[in-house]
Amino acid sequence: MPRISVTSEVWPLRGAFKISRGAKTEAHVVKVTLTDGEFTGYGECVPYARYGETVEGVIADIEAQADALSRGMTRKELQDAMKAGAARNAVDCAYWDLEAKRFGRRAWELAERKAPEGLITAETLSLDTPDAMREAARKAASAPLLKLKLNGENVLESVRAVREGAPTSRLIVDANEAWSIELLEDIGAELDALGVEMIEQPLPAGQDDGLLDIDCPVLLCADESIHTVADIPRLAQLYDMINIKLDKTGGLTGALELADAAAKVGMQIMVGCMVGTSLAMAPAMIVAADARIVDLDGPLWMAKDRENGLAFDKGVMGLPDRALWG
Repeated sequence: MPRISVTSEVWPLRGAFKISRGAKTEAHVVKVTLTDGEFTGYGECVPYARYGETVEGVIADIEAQADALSRGMTRKELQDAMKAGAARNAVDCAYWDLEAKRFGRRAWELAERKAPEGLITAETLSLDTPDAMREAARKAASAPLLKLKLNGENVLESVRAVREGAPTSRLIVDANEAWSIELLEDIGAELDALGVEMIEQPLPAGQDDGLLDIDCPVLLCADESIHTVADIPRLAQLYDMINIKLDKTGGLTGALELADAAAKVGMQIMVGCMVGTSLAMAPAMIVAADARIVDLDGPLWMAKDRENGLAFDKGVMGLPDRALWG
């Protein structure tokens, strides 16, 4: 029967990662190791304060399942034993990795999904002054897709500056709940004219019903508002797209279910991440194979990634090495 161990890790970033809620210079992650004595699976999660999570709390939630796991709890049973969130994500992904190694197959084959080949990830430009974002865009101008972290100030000035710095890159923006409905209505057409393809979570989660009454020319994507399949019925009336993150869905199992539910109601999907290592990105790539937008650049923010980490070549992600995951 599987035995589990849990560790916390701190990974320095190559610079400050700034969004509307604050900044970080380190990634605090939790790593799960699940072994049956012959094979070992790994999973990583990023506890997120926005959702009331802490490293200590996530570790406690995982360790509380140790006895059930040692008695043979299956991955399917795990979905009922733990709530959706970071803790279940790490265990669920470790299960997938363990199962892939047991059967000698890749995880996407077990999931009956296509291989996540040739995925183009967005590269994130951290929140900053318009001048600083212009310079950051110039340095990243070869990236095919740029994601701009914004707050409610200098929005158009920042997007114009990035467009000047990276005239050929596709652009998406992420407000992280920082805008008002009035601001969105005022700037939507101009963002469209600047070539912005998608706006991620413009309004605070739970305060986004006003989206029903506006006609925004740019695709709207739910992030903080979407966690599980249960959120789909309401959000399908408000958004064009959802951002699936394994730390929200509670793992690859829940993420695949959410992607299927979104497709059934005609919603497009984006696959995103918290700031973590390649171990956290690899499982998400399986869902991302069917996504319109991929945002899995977490490892690019690491000062140093894990051994056998993902390869990135001008935004194109290489398949995960078997030694990493899946």
